[in-house]
Amino acid sequence: MSQDHYTCPVTWSTEDKEYVGLCIEFPSLSWLAKTPEQALAGIRRVVAGFVADMNSHCEAPTAALAEKQYSGEFRVRFPPHVHRALALEAAEQGVSLNRLASAKLTG
Repeated sequence: MSQDHYTCPVTWSTEDKEYVGLCIEFPSLSWLAKTPEQALAGIRRVVAGFVADMNSHCEAPTAALAEKQYSGEFRVRFPPHVHRALALEAAEQGVSLNRLASAKLTG
């Protein structure tokens, strides 16, 4: 896995009055800079160093979100009255509860 595959957004920090580079996979890491380009370059260097340090200590770094495989399934818990309402709506539409939930989440 390459450290270039980590998710590193850059945003403006009103508090610091600078751009801040972040890493979604390593939320404790950040880098402040005067320009967005410098913030991105800085956080990428920090992540590369962090991953190299983990590797040198035989620790497995977190997988990059871009490289994770997703099954397309996850479990969601609802209060019973919401579950009932969704089941009724699915029945009225003549679709499965799964299809209804998927349509609501993606639509």
